Amino acid sequence: MPPKVKFQKEEIIEAAVNITRRKGISAVTAREVGAALGVSSRPLFTFFDTVDDLKKAVWLYAKNLYEDCVKNGLKAKIPFLGVGRNYIRFAKEEPELYKYLFLNPPDDVEGSAMNALKLSQDLVRESLMNTYNMDGATADKYFRDLWLVSYSITTLIVTGECPYTDEEISALFTEFSVSICKAYKEIPGLPDGNYDKEAVFRELVKK
Repeated sequence: MPPKVKFQKEEIIEAAVNITRRKGISAVTAREVGAALGVSSRPLFTFFDTVDDLKKAVWLYAKNLYEDCVKNGLKAKIPFLGVGRNYIRFAKEEPELYKYLFLNPPDDVEGSAMNALKLSQDLVRESLMNTYNMDGATADKYFRDLWLVSYSITTLIVTGECPYTDEEISALFTEFSVSICKAYKEIPGLPDGNYDKEAVFRELVKK
């Protein structure tokens, strides 16, 4: 009879996730996972054909963790702000999983960062429309702009290059939020790109 498998699939994934958290996804190898479990690499190949398949399972774990983070943010008094805070928190608490999700995903996963934008956008659209008195299209553009700011900051965080304190990050988001909201509401046609940018800039530089 073949030997009984000692570990279940979920335990192998958990071991790979913990290795990723400590050392990054490149450290996930059959030998490393086996060492973490105190066995040979054989149990891994009971459930996964290749190490890349296991790495994809780690990516899916990170994706689900991120989605839970976003959904928890929606429970905040102002859901849109709750999502933003949780997005930053995810980058701070799970830098290696963040990098694997958004900066260095598996080869067969395309546009993971933009997929995250779309997921978050769909979840917060109604909150933005109600909170800031916007139509759906404007709310989507507003969220896109602030998400690009968020993505820049979280990338700085996970690469160890962010020079800003939590207070400075919060102030920066407020500045962008006020500026973009004011512009979209006061410049006709701006959200859909149908405006005279030269005329707008001429008026701005006069002030």
